[in-house]
Formats: sequence, C-alpha cells, structure tokens
Amino acid sequence: MLDDNLFQKFRTLIYDQTGINLSSEKKELLNARLGKRLRACGLDSFTAYYELITSDRNGIEFTNFVDSVSTNYTSFFREQNHFTLLAERLLPEIIQRRSGGKPISIWSSACSSGEEPYTLAIVAQEALASSREKFQVFATDISTRVLAVAERGVYPMERVANVPREILKKYFLKGAGNSAGYVKVKPELRALIRFQHFNLMGPFPWRGEIDIVFCRNVMIYFDRETQTRLVNKFYDSLVAGGFLIIGHSESISSLNHRFRQVEATVFQK
Repeated sequence: MLDDNLFQKFRTLIYDQTGINLSSEKKELLNARLGKRLRACGLDSFTAYYELITSDRNGIEFTNFVDSVSTNYTSFFREQNHFTLLAERLLPEIIQRRSGGKPISIWSSACSSGEEPYTLAIVAQEALASSREKFQVFATDISTRVLAVAERGVYPMERVANVPREILKKYFLKGAGNSAGYVKVKPELRALIRFQHFNLMGPFPWRGEIDIVFCRNVMIYFDRETQTRLVNKFYDSLVAGGFLIIGHSESISSLNHRFRQVEATVFQK
C-alpha cells in the first residue's frame, strides 16, 4: 500500500518533471496504477520503484511512470465550435496577413491518442482546399503510450461514430478481415502531421514560429504558477497575431499573461 510519505515523494517528482499537480484525492488512483508497474518490473515495494525511476539513467521506466499517471481522454471533433472557428475565422485571418512562404503551422500540444491533430489536419485540408496555402500540424505529448496509438492511426469504429460520413470515407480506410471493426487514417492524412514526444515543462523548440496552438483540457492538471509559465511560453512560440485555443472548462483570466482575448477560449498574440 502506498503510504502518505511515498505518495508525497511521487507527487513531488511528477510535479517537478511534468507540472502535473496530483491532489491528495489521487492517492488511491496512483496506488492502483503504480501497482501495475511494480508487477511489470518484478518489484515488491513502492520504495523500490521510486528508487528505480529516480536512478533511471535512460529514462525508460520514468516514461512508463508518466504514462501511468497521465489521464488521456479525447475524441474526434471534440468541442466542435473550435474547429468551426478555425476554418471560418482563424485560418482566413492568418492567410490575409501572411505574405506567403512557410506553411501555416498548427500545434496540437497535448495530442493524446491523435484524435485532435487528425481532426485539425482534416479541417485545415478542407478549409484550404481551394487555395494554394500549405500547412503542417505538429502533434506532441508527454506519453509515449498514447503517441504510439496516434502515430499508428488505427481506431475502433465507435471512436469515429461522430465523424461525418463523407469525411470518414475521404480520410479513413475501413478495416476488413482481422481488422474488421477498425478504421485507419489514410497515408495522405498521416503525412500532414509530425508526431513528437515532448514535455511542455521543457524548453520549446519554436520561438515566434507557430500560427495556432491548441492546448485544450491540459492546464486543469496544473497549478496557477505552472499555468502562468506555460501560457507565456505559448505566447513566445507564436507569430505576431497567432492564436492560442484552450478547453471550454479552462480559463486564463486570472493569470498574468500578454494575450488578447478574442473569444471565450481563444486568445491572440
């Protein structure tokens, strides 16, 4: 059983490395999830597991630890109005002020199992089909487990139940035989996305280069100090006039930031 002292140690470790703020109510959840890692590693105590991940030079088991405590829930076209806004307002505004050259860059900063970046690519492809504008979707997540699912791009049929039939036919392949009941994203859609393992607490590889950042339903796991730091890192990563989109359950109104609010959950640099 995970005692209070060890829970605090794990809690501090995950906060320092990922910014995730585990409340005391998560102790039982952590106990259950780490119990699986103990069995997988052949260990008989949480103390031994803590020592393993804090002395893990190659980082493999620490990554498994992060995967264990991460919560990943997503779906295609989740919070639909954001995608409508992307197609009808944000992309046209970006095109209008651009002078051509580099592709439009869209960053799904916590992409989970891939539904958000694939949706972004579909919406951008449809919105820009009649123009010569190119785009690139960057998709990152701290969990290697969900990134592997995202890169594979294979989903059970129930996961695409809300995808319009014409979009499903255009961008997905229907499985047959052993793959019956599944769909797979078409190679041309997959080619529009670059997946990468990334910790939002680390330094960002972009400065003044990204046009649109999606960071939805992520900051609810962070405390105010971490949220402030992250929001300002997003600001620095965006081009002048770029947009940050957050989840409907989130707010940055109480944070010290430099964005201008243009919609309830949309902010502009």
